[in-house]
Amino acid sequence: MIKTIPLNKLVQSPRNVRRHSDAVADAELKASIAARGLLQNLIVRPAAKGKFEVEAGERRRRAMLELVADKTLPRDHAVTCLVIEDADEVAVETSLAENFHRLAMNPADEAQAFASLVEGGASSEDVARRFGLTVRFVEGRLRLARLAPIVFEALASGEITLDMAKAFGATSDQEIQARVFEQVTSAYYAPSPDSIRRMVLSGTVRGSDPRARLVGRDAYLASGGRIERELFDDDDSESWVDVALLESLAQARMEEHASAVAAEQGLAWVKPTLDTYATHDLVGGLVRLPAEPAPLTEAEIARLDELDASYDEHAAVLEDEESAEEVVAAAEAAIEAIERECQDIRNRPPVLAPELKAEAGMILTLSRDGTPVLQPVFYGEHKDEAEAGDDEIEVVAGDGSEGRRRSALSKRLVDELAMQRRDVLALHVASDPGLALDFLVFTLADADTHDWRSRSATTLRGSAPAGPIVGFEAKDAPATAALAELRTGLDESWRSGEDAAARFDAFRLLSEEDRGAWLGFVIARTLEASLNMAGERRIAFQDHLGSLIGIDTAQWWRPTAANYFDRVSKQVILDALADVGGAELSARFASVKKADLAASAERVFAGTYITEAEVRERALAWVPEVMRFPSSSSGEPEAESPLADDDSGASDANQTPHELAA
Repeated sequence: MIKTIPLNKLVQSPRNVRRHSDAVADAELKASIAARGLLQNLIVRPAAKGKFEVEAGERRRRAMLELVADKTLPRDHAVTCLVIEDADEVAVETSLAENFHRLAMNPADEAQAFASLVEGGASSEDVARRFGLTVRFVEGRLRLARLAPIVFEALASGEITLDMAKAFGATSDQEIQARVFEQVTSAYYAPSPDSIRRMVLSGTVRGSDPRARLVGRDAYLASGGRIERELFDDDDSESWVDVALLESLAQARMEEHASAVAAEQGLAWVKPTLDTYATHDLVGGLVRLPAEPAPLTEAEIARLDELDASYDEHAAVLEDEESAEEVVAAAEAAIEAIERECQDIRNRPPVLAPELKAEAGMILTLSRDGTPVLQPVFYGEHKDEAEAGDDEIEVVAGDGSEGRRRSALSKRLVDELAMQRRDVLALHVASDPGLALDFLVFTLADADTHDWRSRSATTLRGSAPAGPIVGFEAKDAPATAALAELRTGLDESWRSGEDAAARFDAFRLLSEEDRGAWLGFVIARTLEASLNMAGERRIAFQDHLGSLIGIDTAQWWRPTAANYFDRVSKQVILDALADVGGAELSARFASVKKADLAASAERVFAGTYITEAEVRERALAWVPEVMRFPSSSSGEPEAESPLADDDSGASDANQTPHELAA
């Protein structure tokens, strides 16, 4: 029976099968309800005291409650519901069916829908506000709508991925997009977004390109490749037209070299790449293996002694003010040759322990002259350390002052929490280019007064710190996912320049917003991992940054059994329960076994455990103290957060990864 029920009469059902949610999707749902109302009724079941339990539609109910909190809807807002009288097991099946049989929209469908709205007179800002997205995300989908038809259809049918479609969109020329698409679909190797991006930005390849030099002119022509030459072109300046063919030939040649090198060196594997360096994606999940330079032979040691003596003799000539010019020139040339030979002798190839070699691998890169180069670093597959064997660290939250609660956490867990808290701070810095710019300028200006006794808050050289754990990435954490989405949304069109000057000029032509996005990102990626705890893990300046921004860590990281409760002692869990529900809630779980306690705690702090409303609110706002950023303690008003209310009415507490990253 369809019935209209006041919102304040609807309560969560303990039988609802959905236990996890997504901050991005929740914010989008909230914005949709605010703009167009409830488009799909809820399924409810009568409960005690005139209430109705929501069997299907709990996310919609929560979104409407948030709109009530924002004073957008009244507390007794009328909600259309389908009332069922089924038994418990049938209600569970209904909830499962309602949640299970869903299909996310294809990015191509989103692009067409957004384009239709814009054609109808809506602006990008209007569309973003209606659907709880950012203007950058909407404009990204609109760029997809402008892809060449053949590329767009491939995205719609699932023939290519979203990342590949974005790579085709690196150029607005649909003819180039279509030509490259035909090339990659006819190639016998699987294209990657990077190779597609190179092809659409270059169009053709010069004969001096490293890939061309690797493959060779004869092999390229024999495979059906085409070459175009102008009147004054030579072998280096001529244009190789079939870039996809060249990529496939070069990749095959590198794989042949890699196999030969692996067999020759006795390695488990050698990964080839057409780049001139080992990219982060290539070494992701790998760990460096300890390797020492090969020891010098007696003959080499003797030769170094001879070179040292010869160096001193020629240096004496340079120090003598009466030496003739031609003698000085000869001495300088001799010293250069000596230094070069000494460097060649001392640059020993690394030697790996025999017991490690069977599982070790190396990276084979392509030099600018087209020669495969084996990078002098040994890698091994990353293996998770046994959690039970981790050394424990006594954690004192804050600055270590007396009276703080102490708890013992494993070193591995402390490192993971530090890196995830770093991602939360990094996301907010990346979203506030003004703060990022101030941070950049201040750090450079303050370098000469740096206190060597304290840890630096950032590397600020553009490189990304690896963190205390190699290979760890919290892929299910909203802040980490939002950072990745932010990175994919950056405008990389300037990378097509042939040299640094051309790339710099192209970068300066980007809009202020796009350059600001790059500024925020490159500053944010330099942040080191830290926690709000006493000892070397604490970086006070990062705490100050978080205080200025007003970060609420609970909106970006939630404790679960996997990432926290399974990793701490039973007493730590009971203390956390006492924090949100007092001694009564803690005592309720005191006799529960550790494994069951961790699962129950996850439900409590996810807000899905049936308890008092105030306890639930405290649980949803709770994070371990070491993960918090301290609130501003000065008498002045807090600096406006980059996540503060905008025209759409979305508060910082409800800001989503899409809104920050897109």
